[in-house]
Amino acid sequence: MGLGAPIVNAPMGGVAGGALAAAVSRAGGLGMVGIGSAGCALVLDEQLGHLRELDRPFGIGLVDWVIASEPQLLTAAIAANPALLSVSFGEDFSWVRRAHDAGIAAATQVGNLRAERAVEAGVDVLIARGAEAGGHGEPTVGTLPLLAAILDHLSVPVLAAGGVSSGRALAAVLAAGAAGAWLGTAFCACTETLLSDKAVRALLAAQDTDTVSTRVFDIAQRYPWPATIPERVLRNRFTDRWHGHEQELSAEPHAQQALPAAIAADDHRLAPINAGQGVAMLRTVRPAAEVIDQLCAEAARLLHRAGTP
Repeated sequence: MGLGAPIVNAPMGGVAGGALAAAVSRAGGLGMVGIGSAGCALVLDEQLGHLRELDRPFGIGLVDWVIASEPQLLTAAIAANPALLSVSFGEDFSWVRRAHDAGIAAATQVGNLRAERAVEAGVDVLIARGAEAGGHGEPTVGTLPLLAAILDHLSVPVLAAGGVSSGRALAAVLAAGAAGAWLGTAFCACTETLLSDKAVRALLAAQDTDTVSTRVFDIAQRYPWPATIPERVLRNRFTDRWHGHEQELSAEPHAQQALPAAIAADDHRLAPINAGQGVAMLRTVRPAAEVIDQLCAEAARLLHRAGTP
């Protein structure tokens, strides 16, 4: 795709909009616009407005069950002619042919070696999403063991996701054979993020042990995520109270009603913030271009010192 940096920003719903995607692409990576659980074609069109004058490739990331309930979202994504279309968290790969017919490369996130089915369906790029990653995914295998296993068994390009928030971690996955890194948390405190200032401050204050993989926010908001696909978020009062008590939460209307109000009020004592285990590496608010420059420069130094071309 003619990228100058082996970096793709994860298409995080509510975080990775058009401004972030454009900034990542202009800095040499592949910028992705993310449409998550609450996404729709109207939101996608709004975010694509930031990319109208972009002369670099970009991508779009969707969720399988969301496009199943709103097929127009997939149609709109293909019509935008991204270089890469990612659809994850499902077993239906009929979208791959539609992407290929439009000349668009297809990608999907995988959390185990069931990735063979995706490759058989024609997926061009796999994202090895380890348990350390923020947001939704199967928390079953760590990033490096998963990456190694997929690279040993499959021949398509693989991007590493999960815990890659530093140049050292980027060097590690590149040395292991990844074609690049799929970074989410590393971009959450960028000036181009869709996150609020309050959410960014919470991320900057977090330590590496301050995340939890949980279903409580999906249950409270009645999102139809499969039970096998929780999301890694910052711990807060809501997770402390309800994680491990999901059945109770399902029958507790007051708790479910409190969450939308907290989200609307930007109150992250209760409202969710997706974050991976690399969150402690976030130290300041910076443009995406600075993040990419620093990650690549540090990774290049380490790889050169290790004798890796």
